Amino acid sequence: MAQKPSIPKGTRDFSPEEMAKRNYIFDTIRSVYRSYGYREIETPAMENLSTLTGKYGEEGDKLLFRILNSGDSLKKFDRRELLTIDPVEFSSRACDRGLRYDLTVPFARYVVQHNNEITYPFKRYQIQPVWRADRPQKGRYREFYQCDADVIGSDSLLHEVELTQIIDRVFSKLGVRVSILLNNRKILTALGQILNVEQITDLTVAIDKLDKIGWDGVQKELIERGLTEEATTRLRPILTLEGTNREKLDKLSELFANNEVGLRGIEELRYILRKLELTPLQNKVSIDLSLARGLDYYTGTIFECKALDTEMGSILGGGRYDDLTGVFGQKGTSGVGISFGADRIFDVLNALDLYPRGITQTTKLMFVNFGDKEVDHILPLIAELRSAGISAEVYPESVKMKKQMSYADNLNIPYVAFIGEAEMQSQTLTVKDMESGEQKSYTLDELSQLLSNA
Repeated sequence: MAQKPSIPKGTRDFSPEEMAKRNYIFDTIRSVYRSYGYREIETPAMENLSTLTGKYGEEGDKLLFRILNSGDSLKKFDRRELLTIDPVEFSSRACDRGLRYDLTVPFARYVVQHNNEITYPFKRYQIQPVWRADRPQKGRYREFYQCDADVIGSDSLLHEVELTQIIDRVFSKLGVRVSILLNNRKILTALGQILNVEQITDLTVAIDKLDKIGWDGVQKELIERGLTEEATTRLRPILTLEGTNREKLDKLSELFANNEVGLRGIEELRYILRKLELTPLQNKVSIDLSLARGLDYYTGTIFECKALDTEMGSILGGGRYDDLTGVFGQKGTSGVGISFGADRIFDVLNALDLYPRGITQTTKLMFVNFGDKEVDHILPLIAELRSAGISAEVYPESVKMKKQMSYADNLNIPYVAFIGEAEMQSQTLTVKDMESGEQKSYTLDELSQLLSNA
């Protein structure tokens, strides 16, 4: 007996109903991006490893899916060498490409490669899948979609203001109550300086795991990375500062009174919050000093979003990066961006049942098939309805009525039309409303009007 097929762990199939829900999310995000002047691009699923490696830090590099150069690329290694070779060396010799880890680094590569074709500031959005060799768990997948918006070629903090508005608008349209969290990597850099941390990534990578491993786990990792226990003790109350956004920033101003980097980060956050007050948001914006975003390339404001009504972790992330294109030879091109986690948002909307009524419906009207003569009469009618933008179909076989009606019921088709001898003579259609059970006779124009307004 053949083994039942399966898919890799951390990936998912999506049914037609699920795809309708996912497209609702994608279309909502896409419509908001476009309303703010963002334009769409796409990049390949795989990039050269030289493009990807070294951009996400040590942790990120471990999660890259590497692709063998060809099916017989192992022939260049003898059997003994395969048993003893260092994995890093093997990867460098056997793999030149990898699946993209995110959309930001490929975007930076795109900007440099197409620099002469771009008008700056360049506002782009991109909705495509990414891959990470992570351990699958609830809300964490190896293949998932990101919905990115980035502005590159401008230092203006108005872009941070605009992206915060976009976050609020998207989640408001989806009906999801969220907490929009902001921090600034300059503040984290200043923290590292007053705590005598040599590598800021030692601090940010550990802090970024706070939700996953708790303070005890973070403290242990920080000590392993070289911080003293005294330094971690000083750090904890700073990360958990309470009060209004203004109160938090005032307390930080006292702490960083003699630290220029920290004061600059504080002023950037003050500016963003002042501008946001001019166009009130539906969701609350909070300064969260424990927000770190573990990726190496962030240099300024960082964003994160969490749903308030269900446990799901972060459903959006992003931030300012001052020189991401520099690694590809184009120095001094600042950018800022956000990324909606479509797969987690999909799970949130499922958990809270927030999809609009009828979102999974595709066909509005199904014609019952009584036989070949009736089908010949129906086909021109279906063509007219489709031309009017109404989705319609005829059941493909003249089988028992029960089977045809079950098909319509299972697919949530709201209306079923019956055309027999009498209807063909009178040029009418008998239509059943599947929800109410009511049955009425219509002309084609009357039916088209009904379905257009339904």
